[in-house]
Amino acid sequence: MVEAKKYRLFNGLWDKEDGLLSMLVLLFIMHFLFIPLFGSYSFLKLAMQIFWVLFLLAGIFALETTKKQARLISIIPVLFVLVGWISLFNTSNFIVVADFILSIAALLLLITLVLIKVFEPGPVTIFRVVGSVVVYMLMANLWSIIYLYIFQDIEGAFQITLPPFERNSLEANFLYFSYITITTTGYGEILPLHPFARSMVQMEAIFGVLYPVILIGRLVSDSNTPDIRKNKT
Repeated sequence: MVEAKKYRLFNGLWDKEDGLLSMLVLLFIMHFLFIPLFGSYSFLKLAMQIFWVLFLLAGIFALETTKKQARLISIIPVLFVLVGWISLFNTSNFIVVADFILSIAALLLLITLVLIKVFEPGPVTIFRVVGSVVVYMLMANLWSIIYLYIFQDIEGAFQITLPPFERNSLEANFLYFSYITITTTGYGEILPLHPFARSMVQMEAIFGVLYPVILIGRLVSDSNTPDIRKNKT
C-alpha cells in the first residue's frame, strides 16, 4: 500500500506539468547545494541516485504506451542503482565502466522523457519553458560525468588544480566545469589537454550555443500552430 501511494505521487508529478517545476527545484538543490557541499559523501550520492531512479521509473510507466515496453526500459535505472551501490565497495575497471555507461543511459532516458513532456500537444506554457531548462541542466550533468570518466581513465587529460577545501570532490569540480562550458563562460581553471577531452568540450559548447536558439524556434513554432483538435470540433 505504501509503495502504491509512493508511485501515485511520482506519477502525479509526471501527469501534471507542474512536475517539471518540481524537477527544476530538485536539480537546483542537487547541483548547487548537495554536490558542491556534500559530493564527497558516497552514500549521499547513492541516496540521490535512488530518488531520481524512482522519479525516472514513474516517468517510464506514466509516459510509455505499453507495460511490456515500460518494463523493458525500466531495466536501465534499476541496473544504474545496483551498479552504483556495488561501486561503493568494488572499484574494479569493469564496475567503473558499467557505472559510467549506465549513468549516461539513465540521464539520456530522463532527458528523453522530459522532452516528451515539453513537446507534447497543447499550448506552450511556462511549464514547457521550465522543462527546457531542466533538459539544459541534465545535459550539463551528463557532460560532467563524461569529463570525470575521461579524467580518471586518461592520465593528464585535464589540467586541474583542486581547491584546498575539505568539502571538495571531483564530481563538484567537473559539474562546475561543465556549467561554465555549456554557458561558454570559460574561466580557465580547468583545461582540457587530451584531444578527446577537447572534442567533448567543443561539443558541449556548441550544444550550449545552439540549444536555446533551436528550442526557442520550436516553441515559437508550436505556439503559432493552430490546435488540430479544436479545428476538428
